[in-house]
Amino acid sequence: MVVLRHCARPYCSHHLLFRRHISSSLPQSSSRLREIYGFTPQPRPSFTHKTPNPKPKTDKPQYRPPSSIDPATTRRIRSNLPFDFRYSYTESSERSRPIGLREPKYSPFGPGRIDRPWTGVCAPALDPTVRSVEEEEVVVEDLEEKRRKMREDVQGETLTDAEMKILVEKNQRNRCKKQVNLGRDGLTHNMLNDIHNHWLHSEAVRIKCMGVCTVDMENVCAQIEDKSFGKIIHRKGGTLVLYRGRNYAPKKRPVIPLMLWRPHEPIYPRLIKTTIDGLSIEETKVLRKRGLSAPALTKLSRNGYYGSLVLIVRDAFLMDELVRIDCKGLEKSDYKKIGLKLRDLVPCVLVTFDKEQIVVWRGKKYKPDEAGRFLFGKESVEDPER
Repeated sequence: MVVLRHCARPYCSHHLLFRRHISSSLPQSSSRLREIYGFTPQPRPSFTHKTPNPKPKTDKPQYRPPSSIDPATTRRIRSNLPFDFRYSYTESSERSRPIGLREPKYSPFGPGRIDRPWTGVCAPALDPTVRSVEEEEVVVEDLEEKRRKMREDVQGETLTDAEMKILVEKNQRNRCKKQVNLGRDGLTHNMLNDIHNHWLHSEAVRIKCMGVCTVDMENVCAQIEDKSFGKIIHRKGGTLVLYRGRNYAPKKRPVIPLMLWRPHEPIYPRLIKTTIDGLSIEETKVLRKRGLSAPALTKLSRNGYYGSLVLIVRDAFLMDELVRIDCKGLEKSDYKKIGLKLRDLVPCVLVTFDKEQIVVWRGKKYKPDEAGRFLFGKESVEDPER
């Protein structure tokens, strides 16, 4: 071990001397090269791109949650539209009264953003204090009259047949790709803003209706004309062409505050009762078993067009007292809404929603409705015999 140590020391000293000799000779060689060739290193290129007129950076305002916003300091949006603001105008009605709410009365427009209070169902146009029935009827009539006058002022003179034909051809699918889609929620409040945005660039807009709302197309057309102050000049199945009017001014469009989120639906009474009115418990059970075992009248596709469903059910009641509609693949809330519309339009009695089926009964005192008339898919809205 001693021999190895003595051998390692001279090796390390010689190695250090050699390194010092090499390091001392490098600067001399580099200096001689510079004297002979006149070499000067070039400066390193800079990759920073300087803009001629840099824009000053503006600091973004920090996020503030809605709970920290003071309603007294924020400016409220004021809208003069003479109707109550609802999430969906086709899937909700003033006649149906809820029995409870699923959440506190948080306004979907945001805290303190509009000058209307939120009642849990709608934002009324007038003060929602308790009034008598007579006063409420007078208020509703005044709002309807105000909406009718505003619509007449916007529409102006009626279109001629040639003008109507030109607008319909411009909004055909092969010539115009822009359209407003109405789905399972029907005509929502924010869709009114979409319709007015389309009217900024064209006189008419195409609307495609699909889903639950198409069961009652008459209500869809009435609500679209009533809330947008436009006029439907063409209808084919679930496709509509909505005209804005001769006196429509884009700069004077109504103020439509947008909903920031979808409010929870209130609690309504149960559609299916334990026993059907006029029947005992045993008779109700037998009726439900018969309905579920009956052959299906039709099968509804998801988000399809159901415009002829009421007419089909009415025709089926002429042959049988029970009708079953297959709704497999649909959302539970969707076929419940369809059953509610059938109950009011046919009319009929709801029996059950079990196994994704709609079973309806025509009742003991059923009479075919011969006074009403439904439009078929290729008929026009302007039909004089309507």
